[in-house]
Amino acid sequence: MGQNEPILGERLERVLFDQGTIRECIAGMGGRIAQDFHGEPLTIVAVLQGGALFMADLIREIHLPLRIDAVSVSSYLGGTESSGKVTFLQEKLPNIEGRNVLVVDDILDTGRTLSAICSRFREECNPKSIRTAVLLSKKIERSVEFEADYVGFEIGNEFVVGYGLDYQDEYRNLPMIGVLKDEWIGRI
Repeated sequence: MGQNEPILGERLERVLFDQGTIRECIAGMGGRIAQDFHGEPLTIVAVLQGGALFMADLIREIHLPLRIDAVSVSSYLGGTESSGKVTFLQEKLPNIEGRNVLVVDDILDTGRTLSAICSRFREECNPKSIRTAVLLSKKIERSVEFEADYVGFEIGNEFVVGYGLDYQDEYRNLPMIGVLKDEWIGRI
């Protein structure tokens, strides 16, 4: 943990989940997903940027024929709260027609992002089925009615970083998930 020690001591209020706990959770989730799809092919679509790390570890735990793809959207615009608007940052959507799809994201907060992605996929891509998996789900009232099909951990309404989660594109590379100290918000 050598190079991350200054960040941990200085910038994180506390660690919520260490690397071992995260990996154990993802292994269990991957097993449930494989069981639920009964050997049918599955397309995993990561929500970039944050969902990339989670997807990389999750697909190693899903023992099914898989395709992977990604969708790039933005709703935070560099801040700590959702802007309320989901913007698709690419014109071409994944080719998921007739496929079972699992949309993978790092965190479920307001529900707007995953709801917008799933709605657009249903309207424009004609998938066989769509489910969602998130590593974290905040225990808050959602802006839209939406819950993920697979949830790794539930957390309170705290601003977390690490393991793909960022603050202004920093901290994604931390091997754990921790709460960023308030005094570091706005300093990057």
